[in-house]
Amino acid sequence: MTADAQKRAAAARAVEFVRPGMRLGLGTGSTAKHFVELIGERVRSGLDIVAVPTSEATFADAKRCGVPLTTLDETPELDLTIDGADEIDPKLSLIKGGGGALLREKIVAAASARMIVIADESKCVATLGQFPLPVEVAPFGLAATQRGVEKAIGALQRTGQLTLRRGKAGHAFVTDGGHWVLDAALGRIDDPAALAHALSGVPGVMEHGLFIGLAQMAIIGGPDGVKIVERS
Repeated sequence: MTADAQKRAAAARAVEFVRPGMRLGLGTGSTAKHFVELIGERVRSGLDIVAVPTSEATFADAKRCGVPLTTLDETPELDLTIDGADEIDPKLSLIKGGGGALLREKIVAAASARMIVIADESKCVATLGQFPLPVEVAPFGLAATQRGVEKAIGALQRTGQLTLRRGKAGHAFVTDGGHWVLDAALGRIDDPAALAHALSGVPGVMEHGLFIGLAQMAIIGGPDGVKIVERS
């Protein structure tokens, strides 16, 4: 089974947790895209749900698939968010934001009664940090913000290289919210909760890609099928 097939299998299992009348958060990324397509099939068969997309890309996918959409202003409390992840540790702490939607993804997840993360098994790690940690920042005062991020990281562990994410044309990558992204190559994060708290206190940091205590369940697709991991 290919990695993409594993992602789709995880997304298909997640669809089973959706009930009529639910208010859903729709994640961003390749695995979440499978979920949007599959829930669109259910909607066309009569499933009554409404959803909040976490990015402009997901908004376009959901519209194409016929999924009824709302906003958090109209529907501030959601029943369930289904989203992918770049890394998942045994406690279901996550690194997210490889696609640049981390701010909206975290807002939507926090507005949800429950979050289920879906992924292929390559995303499961013993310790977070091999995937570069995205830190979404305001463009204004970038150098000062970068120094603040380096100081926050350095107070807890060895500081990794910070790189300004760039788009295909070589310019700074711009998020849907108009911000930039610093990617921190840390290798490992020994205390994700402490680092999350430290980064949140840096002026200029809009959000970071550490999702701590938000996911209650992970649905993991592997070559031998799908497994479910629940946070204790």
